[in-house]
Amino acid sequence: MADVERALREATPSPLWLDAPDRPAPRPPLDGPTSADLVVVGGGYSGLWTALLAKERDPGQEVLLIEGGRLAWAASGRNGGFCAASLTHGEANGAERWPAEIDRLEALGRENLDELVADVERHGIDADLRRTGELTVATEPYQVDDLRLAPDDERPHLAFLDREEIQAEVRSPTYLAARLDRTTAIVDPARLAWGLADACERVGVRIVEHTRAVGLARDGAGVVVRTDRGEVRARHVALGTNVFPSLVRRTRPYVVPVYDHVLATEPLTPEQLASIGWEGRQGIGDSANQFHYYRLTADDRILWGGYDAVYHFGGRVRDAHDHRDATYRTLARHFFTTFPQLEGVRFSHRWGGAIDTCSRFCAFFGTAHDGRVAYAAGYTGLGVGATRFGAQVMLDLLAGEPTERTELEMVRTKPIPFPPEPLAWIGITATRWSLDRADRNEGRRNLWLRALDRVGLGFDS
Repeated sequence: MADVERALREATPSPLWLDAPDRPAPRPPLDGPTSADLVVVGGGYSGLWTALLAKERDPGQEVLLIEGGRLAWAASGRNGGFCAASLTHGEANGAERWPAEIDRLEALGRENLDELVADVERHGIDADLRRTGELTVATEPYQVDDLRLAPDDERPHLAFLDREEIQAEVRSPTYLAARLDRTTAIVDPARLAWGLADACERVGVRIVEHTRAVGLARDGAGVVVRTDRGEVRARHVALGTNVFPSLVRRTRPYVVPVYDHVLATEPLTPEQLASIGWEGRQGIGDSANQFHYYRLTADDRILWGGYDAVYHFGGRVRDAHDHRDATYRTLARHFFTTFPQLEGVRFSHRWGGAIDTCSRFCAFFGTAHDGRVAYAAGYTGLGVGATRFGAQVMLDLLAGEPTERTELEMVRTKPIPFPPEPLAWIGITATRWSLDRADRNEGRRNLWLRALDRVGLGFDS
């Protein structure tokens, strides 16, 4: 049996991606009152894509991006680097919620990912982006049939792998079958964000860090963004703050912060890597409600995250919530169950972060202040690719002209809001318990989960 405590003993409590000697130095903060045509709040993927695409649409406009901390220090620098095509947190979720437009949503998602890859190449962003595909694996017999494709399913990007086929791809005694989605890309998430920031500055976007936006107010034909470094006047504002409390207060009940935790191993030796195969370097996730996600990094570490989805009473985002020793131990045990041949490997990094979780599992959109402010949030852990689409939606909304994107029911509707405390904590805790029970009972959902399904209210890690 693997020595979990020993494996974790020397793990650095910091995101692997941000622990890089060439991490860019922070840009200076705002140096007093200023103005811009477009102010983008948030220096993660949402904000960076919005700023870049805005300048490409209208090179003459002045764009200012404001970040309260450092670029990509939150979810954009802490995630697993799975860049999926789906805009709806998986086709099944989208088909259940928007059956009339799911085919178009799937096509738009693939187009968005293709354009993202092209943008990365065009701007010379070195983010180790690879179209490896993603494997969803069955580790329990009841999960196998859900991964099979119908006989008339002609989608060329999907394939079912039986036990022999998945073991030929990646060797784990827990794997019984898998579905391959060939569209998914794997990326170094922090380097993607840093590269987007460089691209923004090359086209004329001004970026300030350590400048916290604290309020919005109408200002004649425009908007004033109040910051701790001075006021900024703008014609339009795009909010890409995601898990952090929105400056549009009425949208706050739509999002709760759910904490996800991650481990990264030391670099594997060639012999260790050979023992598991994984020559295709696909991203992998399992089929449980409380699922794990994992992938190889450029230097042959395994990033291993997921399972626990932790909500803290009150729904606040705090640094103190970033680490949870019990979760790290659970993740390490599950790692060695999946890859027992790697016993003796140590973890070099451990970290956590907050996910902007909403009840429909995918982004929602809207405007405020008579269309002068646009927002997008609620990506629920699948925003590496979808934030680019969300940026386009925000820019469409600010332009005030209907587009194919703004006419989507997905864009025009909102999720069910979460209730206030203590009901939010009680409901989420009951849901986590029920999901764990379902995983232990061949996926059977209890009355609580079935009731949530009927009203379209969900909770997902």
